[in-house]
Amino acid sequence: MSVHHGESAVRPEPDKVLKDIADYVHHYQVTSELALETARLCLIDTIGCGLEALRFPECTRLLGPVVEGTIVPNGTRVPGTNYQLDPIRGAFNIGTAIRWLDFNDCFLAAEWGHPSDNLGAILAVADHLARRGQSLTVRDLLESMVKAHEIQGGLALLNSFNRVGLDHVVLVKVASTAVVSKLLGLTHAQTIDAVSQAWVDGQSLRTYRHAPNTGPRKSWAAGDACSRAVNLALLVKKGEIGLPSVLTAKHWGFYDVLFKGKEFRFQMPYGTYIMENVLFKISYPAEFHAQTAVEAAVIIHDKLRAMGKSSDDIKSVRIRTQEAAIRIIDKQGPLDNFADRDHAINYMVAYPLIFGELTSNSYTDEAAADPRIDSLRAKIHCVENQAFSVDYHDPAKRSIGNALLVELNDGTVLDEVVVEYPIGHRTRREEGTPLLIEKFKRHISRHFSEAHQKKILETVSDKKQFPNLAVDRFTDLFVKA
Repeated sequence: MSVHHGESAVRPEPDKVLKDIADYVHHYQVTSELALETARLCLIDTIGCGLEALRFPECTRLLGPVVEGTIVPNGTRVPGTNYQLDPIRGAFNIGTAIRWLDFNDCFLAAEWGHPSDNLGAILAVADHLARRGQSLTVRDLLESMVKAHEIQGGLALLNSFNRVGLDHVVLVKVASTAVVSKLLGLTHAQTIDAVSQAWVDGQSLRTYRHAPNTGPRKSWAAGDACSRAVNLALLVKKGEIGLPSVLTAKHWGFYDVLFKGKEFRFQMPYGTYIMENVLFKISYPAEFHAQTAVEAAVIIHDKLRAMGKSSDDIKSVRIRTQEAAIRIIDKQGPLDNFADRDHAINYMVAYPLIFGELTSNSYTDEAAADPRIDSLRAKIHCVENQAFSVDYHDPAKRSIGNALLVELNDGTVLDEVVVEYPIGHRTRREEGTPLLIEKFKRHISRHFSEAHQKKILETVSDKKQFPNLAVDRFTDLFVKA
């Protein structure tokens, strides 16, 4: 007869990963001017992306309170709307709008993601607290963004969640939980508890990002993660305890259950690297692995027009790309919805080859009905370029290279167009920043009068005074009456 002595009920010290996150959130001082200036650009760009999404009813039908007509006293205000919500629902609303068009920032490593997704949680909590009288300024937003970026990106550098089937929004949930815990006044120990709750929370599968199941859930997954983060932090604030070995517990911990028994690896300590190296989507609302391919396609479109030819004259298109792009966005066959199209590299290349542009409207059913698109898609194929794959992971480069080689029906082969760094890359920041501001101007122009647009631009451009602006006054700039 075997004797089983039972599992030890002695609660261990918290996992080091939890403590390191709490240490960073509570003790690290953000002094990098580059990080803070990049965060300022990121803040206004992210707000603009959320405003642009409000033009699409597929997004707006998901927004607002759970019970129509509910107005929460001192509630979170949602930019571009008149909603006044509890911070949990506010985080879902803001986070969903931000991510809807796949036009906000990006960071690519072993795991991919969009660190500005965390603004859904950060702004929802900060705005609510400011309306309750807590002294919070734009500087607090910027510092929280830098730290959320760093936590999400730091975890992503060497740890591939996608390879075990998990979606990257798990990192949004973890990062957002950590930074809103600090905003909510949780102690260091409570922040550890809250972050542990984020790791044990049911994690999203990547199913909704991949054929044949690609669908709009990928556009509200980050909003859902933001709302979960706020909810978990508030539960801990009310006394909920944590799970100290949530990652390392044998059999039942995250590593054994969801990460094939592997522990997380880290390339560097938390600092400001991720915000300083974040990638902005400036010219095209396209999944980031295709950004340079789209840029190359526009160049080829203009070249064809100069030759007196068009996409009708194309026989074949070869895309040399990174391994990550082939795994995520190389799709064949029918694309059934907006979310399917903005994650298909052959669609994102075919469209600008035909029309010379790629906008948010390019993915609608109406736009996709043009038979030339699928005809050209069938002529496009991808191959992995090893150098692009290596440079993609090189911390000194982090390029996202694509190269297009086009052959015409008459046998002419055009010079291959190679673009290694998108305009939103740190190496092109000087070139890209004015265009990022123009993007923001376009996004606010569809919502506000010229006089109010001028007021917004003057406020966010005043680098000296803008950080001192109260959070609720910042949010009020974007509220609809």
